[in-house]
Amino acid sequence: MSLYLQLFITFFKIGLFGFGGGYSIAALIQDEVVNVNNWMSVAEFTDIMAISQATPGPIAINCATYVGYTATHSVIGSALATIAVTLPSIIIVGLVCVFYDRFRANRYVGYAFAWLKPLVVGLLASAAVMLCNKENFIDWYSIIIFALVAALSIKRVNPIILLSCAGIVGGLIY
Repeated sequence: MSLYLQLFITFFKIGLFGFGGGYSIAALIQDEVVNVNNWMSVAEFTDIMAISQATPGPIAINCATYVGYTATHSVIGSALATIAVTLPSIIIVGLVCVFYDRFRANRYVGYAFAWLKPLVVGLLASAAVMLCNKENFIDWYSIIIFALVAALSIKRVNPIILLSCAGIVGGLIY
């Protein structure tokens, strides 16, 4: 199978089964990119996640774009991964829009949405656990920065301010 086809299938699958946004599917992306396909190391993937969070746009799309380029060393691979990760959402939302009015009052549709909520929480928890590794916590400074940001986010400090300050402090230390 060609690398481009493999890249498309991988990111189409990620887009199809990834519910809840970029953070919740980070573990799925890491497993496919690092463990299954060996397109990069855990350290490289951690860097991609950091860049994807710091740049404008959805994290999953930013991550797919970067992984596509890294795996193929071409803009075509980058575009292909980006299209593949977004295509399932476009198809599903289109179908939902067509059929939602018809099935809005259906109790089984309500049950399906009720089951998706805890699934998203579990995926978000998985992403948080996945990012707690030795590549992210390299010394006491990184642990202190994480603890401060976590505590301030619980106090509902603006996440843009937290991200900016953590980036500046990390940049000065490292």
